[in-house]
Amino acid sequence: MDTIWSAALNAEAGPKYLALTRALRDAIRKGELAKGAQLPTVRDLAFSLKVTPGTVARAYQIATQEGLLQATVGRGTFVAADRPQLGLQLDPRQAQYSGRPAKPTAGPGVVDLQSPQLPEVGQPEIFAQILQRQSLSVDRTWLDYSSQAAEAPLREAIVRWLGPRILGSHDADDVMLTLGGQNSLTLIMNCCLRGDRPVILTEDLAYPGFRYAARLARAEVVGLEMDEEGVLPDALEAACRKYGPQILCLTPEIQNPTTARMGLERRQKIVAIARRYHLQIIEDNCYVPRQNDLPTLHALAPERVWFVGSMSKSISAALRFGYVICPTGLGPIGRLAVQHSFFALPGPLTSFMLDLFQSGAAEQIYERVQGAIDLRVHLFVNRLGAFDLRWRSGIPFAYLRLPLGWRASSFTRASEEAGVLIRSADQYALVHGRAPNAVRLAMAGDNTLDEFDGAMAKLAALLARPPSDMAV
Repeated sequence: MDTIWSAALNAEAGPKYLALTRALRDAIRKGELAKGAQLPTVRDLAFSLKVTPGTVARAYQIATQEGLLQATVGRGTFVAADRPQLGLQLDPRQAQYSGRPAKPTAGPGVVDLQSPQLPEVGQPEIFAQILQRQSLSVDRTWLDYSSQAAEAPLREAIVRWLGPRILGSHDADDVMLTLGGQNSLTLIMNCCLRGDRPVILTEDLAYPGFRYAARLARAEVVGLEMDEEGVLPDALEAACRKYGPQILCLTPEIQNPTTARMGLERRQKIVAIARRYHLQIIEDNCYVPRQNDLPTLHALAPERVWFVGSMSKSISAALRFGYVICPTGLGPIGRLAVQHSFFALPGPLTSFMLDLFQSGAAEQIYERVQGAIDLRVHLFVNRLGAFDLRWRSGIPFAYLRLPLGWRASSFTRASEEAGVLIRSADQYALVHGRAPNAVRLAMAGDNTLDEFDGAMAKLAALLARPPSDMAV
């Protein structure tokens, strides 16, 4: 049974969703909403407050991130604690950093397409063999602090791993090793940002991790208008003149979430503008296949591009292993940021990853994963190809522009009711950004092909029967 609760928001300054977040905090702290109480549904509370469902949903997301609320698929949203569990809270100045939406617990029969899940293609058995080999060499060094000097062979292995990509001139001295792609973003921003309130530019729709890292750095994020190839050069130049930004974050090869690919001429224009305005560029390549036929931004501007990759999207997310090809000559600066953050990779992880590369296991797993992803891509296209679906071979997500009659908010709710969890495109937009009427569908590698195909069939049935009532 939903708790009957409302709040007066008219007197509150700033965006309504932040006013509602503050009201939720106050009500929980004062005991008006007791621990375990069920909150009204998004639609019911939105109707009561005369605000949009998106306003309520965003406030619920923030309160959930702070540990105040807990969301469970099929049951609702409940009060989880009597005070925020995180010291970092949002205020109107931080309005654009909404954070990652809480992921509800998927129940039986629910197929989760919100975040890509790697398929199991023999990783556990291969990892067990590596660990068995490692166990034979455990000695006193496992008691000492990790050292970056011990990482040199692994940095060389990364250079060999990246060989098929068009990266331009680089060597092992340009590599810094990190605890995953997200950690890489934070470290790069630590290297590059200066001043009390630096500005970072991203695509209008962008991987939310850029915003998370910027929030930690107390940086302002400005979104740039896009077309079918990504960021528009004119929009970039205008933002450079207006804001004096220090970093540009891009995913030129496989844009997340739209799957767009930036052509060579566009890449050259972006690089020319970055040089003109002394911009550093973060090039996110975590989803990119190893083979590519266009030069990376790093190849076009090695003096200012930080090329970020990880094993999370191709081998295993549990390893938390990432790498950065730093701008030429800045590898020591990057590794100094690592040293100041966590000294070096844990010794066991360094040994494990080196074995993974040198034994050929990384290549073996990668090829198997790509094959499994392509099977699911085929199911995407087979079921949803009649609609406006954007996809790429070997990429574990697709972008679906919704047909007339559906809105992203209502379609995500309808798909959840059908047992399929998807992510609305507005979760990739800045708070005041432009959110298209679209959704992102990720690969459910932890489901069987039949379960995945069944989920696609449910989505196709929904798409073919849009509601006559357009209200959300």
